[in-house]
Amino acid sequence: MPYRCSAAATSGTIIPVSTNPEPTAASADSGEEANPYRHIEGHAHLHGAFGDDVFGAIAERIALFFGTPTYIIVQTIIVIIWVSLNAIGVAFAWDVYPFVFLNLAFSLQAAYAAPLILLAQTRQAERERHAEVAATDHREEVANQHKEMLMENTHLTKETQALTEKVRALTEEIKTLTQQVSASLNRS
Repeated sequence: MPYRCSAAATSGTIIPVSTNPEPTAASADSGEEANPYRHIEGHAHLHGAFGDDVFGAIAERIALFFGTPTYIIVQTIIVIIWVSLNAIGVAFAWDVYPFVFLNLAFSLQAAYAAPLILLAQTRQAERERHAEVAATDHREEVANQHKEMLMENTHLTKETQALTEKVRALTEEIKTLTQQVSASLNRS
């Protein structure tokens, strides 16, 4: 069975996915189960925020890293070291107060971070929308299956009731015939 990322597996988890999402008549007759991933297979191309290429993978990792506590702590430590070394200016102050180069570095980082984060959010919203469509399709399919099973159950209940009535009628007929045979044997 081929493997690829599913839309439901937004974390990059690889899950087995059949290449034939719809069961054939032969597989339905042979008792094979329908592909459980058939509702999300059409959205597998959305698994990464920026696509499947190397740039996409790196860009998504960077965008995901910007919101972590590690990033905030590391950036705070770098700023403290930068300001401390330049404020003291013991050996070589490369960026004296008002720290123009530090501001330039923040501006450059923000210029790249904002589009990456916005792209990641846009693709995440698209993945969530497609996941909801797949979930709705699945719920409708399950509801239709339950409806069919309920109708079949109702039909079988009616058949059972009809057969029970026939058995009761036949039992009564056998009882009547048995009584008639007994009566005619007793007369003779």
